[in-house]
Amino acid sequence: MRNYLIPANTKKGKLILGMFKPFDLVLFGTGILITFIFLAFMPLSSTFVTILVLSPALITGFLVLPVPYYHNILNILIEMYEFITTNQTYRWKGWCFRSGEKVIKKRK
Repeated sequence: MRNYLIPANTKKGKLILGMFKPFDLVLFGTGILITFIFLAFMPLSSTFVTILVLSPALITGFLVLPVPYYHNILNILIEMYEFITTNQTYRWKGWCFRSGEKVIKKRK
């Protein structure tokens, strides 16, 4: 898991236009391409069909939208999925932790 909070400007130099990874642009480009194909071959006779035709570009655009503390919405969804599907283990390291020693209290 990635649990590090790093300054926002450390990785911007590695990104395209300071915001996008190559996968993000491929994903968004695929959504736009599918939308153009739908626009060319489907009649836009109703509002529902128009929304359906534009939905690939809108959905992929939403997924690559940059957000603070994460790269984009897709990154948040992946992190949420990993958190929900993996087994979480929390190890106590407080002032009463005895490193696995078994404490037996004797009664008088």
